[in-house]
Amino acid sequence: MRVVFAGTPEPAVPSLRALAASDHEVVGVVTRRDAPLGRKRVITPSPVALAAGDLGLPVIKADRLDDDATAAIAALQPDLGVIVAYGGLVREPLLSMPAHGWINLHFSLLPRWRGAAPVQHALIAGDRTTGAAVFQLVPALDAGDVFAQLTWEVPEDATAADVLAALAVSGASLVGDVVDAIGSGTAEAVPQAGEPTLAPKLTIADGALDFSQPASRIVDRFRGTTPEPGAHASIGGQRLKVLAAGLGPAGQDDLPPGTVALRDKRVLVGTSGGAVELITVQPAGKAGMAAADWWRGLRTDEPRFDLPEGAR
Repeated sequence: MRVVFAGTPEPAVPSLRALAASDHEVVGVVTRRDAPLGRKRVITPSPVALAAGDLGLPVIKADRLDDDATAAIAALQPDLGVIVAYGGLVREPLLSMPAHGWINLHFSLLPRWRGAAPVQHALIAGDRTTGAAVFQLVPALDAGDVFAQLTWEVPEDATAADVLAALAVSGASLVGDVVDAIGSGTAEAVPQAGEPTLAPKLTIADGALDFSQPASRIVDRFRGTTPEPGAHASIGGQRLKVLAAGLGPAGQDDLPPGTVALRDKRVLVGTSGGAVELITVQPAGKAGMAAADWWRGLRTDEPRFDLPEGAR
């Protein structure tokens, strides 16, 4: 089959490489335009654009699948569209243009966590099992029939970046199997079953850690917002980025919520249940550093993170 692929970030690259190595012909790759990256804001191609260049595949760069992008894709005469984290919506007439339509690799067990940030929301919610699904793209958000899915047990210390990296690899195999089945005419899709939950794009505010909550909930939020949009907390009115954290040792329930203490060379923060250990942090305007070094530089005898109004 003639396949057009749409994707942008690193988690989409394994699926592109799998399709390029298959018996199908990848006739074009659609990705978002080059964007500024890093502190110096260097204009940089997307990971998918770089991978497509390495593979010698033609690239269409578009931030939206508008009339121009639709015309460029139509000229490729694809039999199937495959989309993985492209970052834009596929609407008619493009949706129905390929003979087999479009399929989407989504990083959740649909219908749970439909939307732009399924892995992040799954971790924030404390899900211990997640997965990936390949489904038929339809106008409604992530609502199409599912061709195949896989489940994956989430390691206790895995961040969103870790989960996405793992599911990107296993999901690429899933995409390849579904594309093969569609090409051979044996593919079967089933309607999604269960109550949908939504996973909208996260904002910086979603990364705020509230130390008036139990330690397990705080660590879940840290994991779900690392590396993007980034976990953080406020101390003395100053934002502190939390780059690495985990559950503190048992028996630390004497620390009041938000209170910071150095115990056995570990920086612990009290919560409403247990303690959170800060491992690596980044104060405003500074580079990341060991939490113990940051703690030693605090100019107060009783450091304490700011808590939400009503939680103090």
